[in-house]
Amino acid sequence: MATIDVIKEVLSDNLDIDPETVTPESTLESLGIDSLDMVEMTCDIEEKLDIEFGEPEGLDTIGAMVEYIDSLK
Repeated sequence: MATIDVIKEVLSDNLDIDPETVTPESTLESLGIDSLDMVEMTCDIEEKLDIEFGEPEGLDTIGAMVEYIDSLK
């Protein structure tokens, strides 16, 4: 499964965000993702992809998040 699809699944399951509205250009702010949501989301992504997310800076779009996660694989 592609990284963006995992992110869409996590957002849909946890935050009831329609996966069709999630694009690489989507900002976390435009999706209504706050800092607590981000923590929960990263934990789920770590578990699904078996990675250690760490505490990256400057991930403000879904595309930036996908690039960062793909660099960890």
